[in-house]
Amino acid sequence: MPIAPTAHTASGLTADVTADVAVIGAGVVGLATAYALARRGLQVALLERASGPALGTSFANGAQLSYAYTDAMAGPALWQQIPGMLLGNDAAFRTRASADPHYWRWGLAFLRNATAHRLQQNTLATLALALESRAAMAALLDLHPIAFDHRIAGKLHVYYDAAALPKARAMITAKRAFGIQQQLLDADAAIAIEPALADARGIAGVVYSPDEEVGDPWRFSHGLLDVLRTHYRVQALFDTEVRTLRRERAHWFLEAANGHALRAQHIVLCAGIDSHVLLKRLGLRSPLMAVKGYSFTASCGAHAPKASITDTARKLVFCNLGGRIRVAGLADLNHWDATPDPVRFQQLLALARASLPQAADYAHIETPWAGLRPVTPHSSPVIARAGDGLILNIGHGMLGWTLAMGSGERAAQCVLRAQ
Repeated sequence: MPIAPTAHTASGLTADVTADVAVIGAGVVGLATAYALARRGLQVALLERASGPALGTSFANGAQLSYAYTDAMAGPALWQQIPGMLLGNDAAFRTRASADPHYWRWGLAFLRNATAHRLQQNTLATLALALESRAAMAALLDLHPIAFDHRIAGKLHVYYDAAALPKARAMITAKRAFGIQQQLLDADAAIAIEPALADARGIAGVVYSPDEEVGDPWRFSHGLLDVLRTHYRVQALFDTEVRTLRRERAHWFLEAANGHALRAQHIVLCAGIDSHVLLKRLGLRSPLMAVKGYSFTASCGAHAPKASITDTARKLVFCNLGGRIRVAGLADLNHWDATPDPVRFQQLLALARASLPQAADYAHIETPWAGLRPVTPHSSPVIARAGDGLILNIGHGMLGWTLAMGSGERAAQCVLRAQ
């Protein structure tokens, strides 16, 4: 896209780039949002502080397109986990206490969602968005085929506590009204579907979702970026960290650390956990908490699963991605630094070995990775107008990859309503 003519703000700043909409953030959510906007004929500029797309939480996440399993983080079981979370006794889910008022405001709101009613309400709200996302992904791929190791793998949620099965059965029933196909299996039936589960010990029951999908979010993001540039004239500005945002008359003016200045009628904020700081600069309260997660990718082991597997006891996911195994897990609440902690990574590796000892070649793994999931107290994203020309598309938590395409469609609708 050619750079538009320069424009001057009331304060004298020269804008060297103009657009109808500036999308901040080039992870899967930002790219999907740019696509939804550009497809509707809007001139879009995509701004990203990293050197390329999907280098943050989108880079090496669990890779599961979990359209059926959208269960919220907060539920009645959370109350029993709190002591272990605070003391560090829970290997999978921990929190770091802080004097920061934001930590306590967010934490209290999170606990208010830890009821059976709100668990179901929040889960089904996210499920509706997930189904919109599945439809939007299918429509994109029909129009623009993108190679990203995408396939229908099916998914098995493995439970080791029989007391959890009645709640799992109730959630299956609630989701059935949305057309979701799930069934509760015993261990033998689950192993018949996925023989790799024969290595698991003490299975109480398994929720099987046959239509769940997988795909590499990093490869997808590069493919979609090519589509945006080639077919929709979207201008992508990388190494562009937004420092200031200011509303003047009918436009937003953005200044970046690299000297870029941009004028746009609308901003859509899709910057993941970085949205927290940008909202504070605008004087807006953030609904986001950083929840740090880890992953690794390895060659397949002797009994590598073909289907996706979630170990609900250890809170791990196993995904066969293009003939390699991606393992993701851990949830460190109120951790804002994405640098991998070697101790926590070794704990992830130990949990994976204990769960499915022959799923991967654990002796030869790729570089440890960590990412910061932007989580809201209710576990659903915030997609809404937050001011004149300002739209939020944030807070996707563990489901950013799953919800990206549907979230982009909803955000684009918000922009059109604001015009």
